[in-house]
Amino acid sequence: MADDFILQVRGLSKRFGGNLAVAGVDLDVRRGETLAIIGPNGAGKTTFYNLLSGRMLPTQGQILFNGKDIAGLPPHVISRLGVSRSFQINNIFTEMSVRENVEVAVTARRGEGRRWANRAGANPPVRQEAAQLLEQLSLSHLAEQRAGTISYGDKRLVEIAVVLATQPQLVLLDEPTAGMTPDETGRVVELVQGLMRTGRYTFLITEHDMRVVFDLASRILVLHHGASLILDAPAVVRADPRVREAYLGHADAELGA
Repeated sequence: MADDFILQVRGLSKRFGGNLAVAGVDLDVRRGETLAIIGPNGAGKTTFYNLLSGRMLPTQGQILFNGKDIAGLPPHVISRLGVSRSFQINNIFTEMSVRENVEVAVTARRGEGRRWANRAGANPPVRQEAAQLLEQLSLSHLAEQRAGTISYGDKRLVEIAVVLATQPQLVLLDEPTAGMTPDETGRVVELVQGLMRTGRYTFLITEHDMRVVFDLASRILVLHHGASLILDAPAVVRADPRVREAYLGHADAELGA
């Protein structure tokens, strides 16, 4: 049934001149699942995310979120509907404290706009919600530190806290462990697994680290040259010779450690 799916993509395409970056992709995402979108460089993953989040206009196709076609809506409208995205590069205010970064997201969600700078600190509900998010992500000890001075891994966690502050239903995580140490990667995996267990979120994840993909995803969509190559369970995707060839150039190669 349609109500079982939070996101339905139909014939989604994006053309840049003569290049078809996303080529007629169809996708149904179930509520509460974690679906990974993978593919070799140039497969169309970032463009696909940009279409879902409103940063690009599709050439054609539908993007149905909770049954509403959001294709072509601006990013802030899509965010208010319940779709939030993190980015490959940290997207936080480095001159603000960690706490202030989360407070500005909470305040923006409440529709108070730029008034946050003068009022967020004196707004107990905003401060309480921000504190709860920081505690949930084990960042409370960094609350008063300037965001630009904390470790790279902690910056990525702060960005996830900012995403969660918008109270999303669908979370688009774009390379959440890129550039992280193994320990930092493990923290992110544990965090996402904990969020998954709450049942409050549906995740789409793009990720180059196949260990992270296989640890988190219930299903995997493989994009190749902008088109869907396969959508299936992780074990099926890992064993598919087309996927191995697309990634590694040889059908008998091993995908992921």
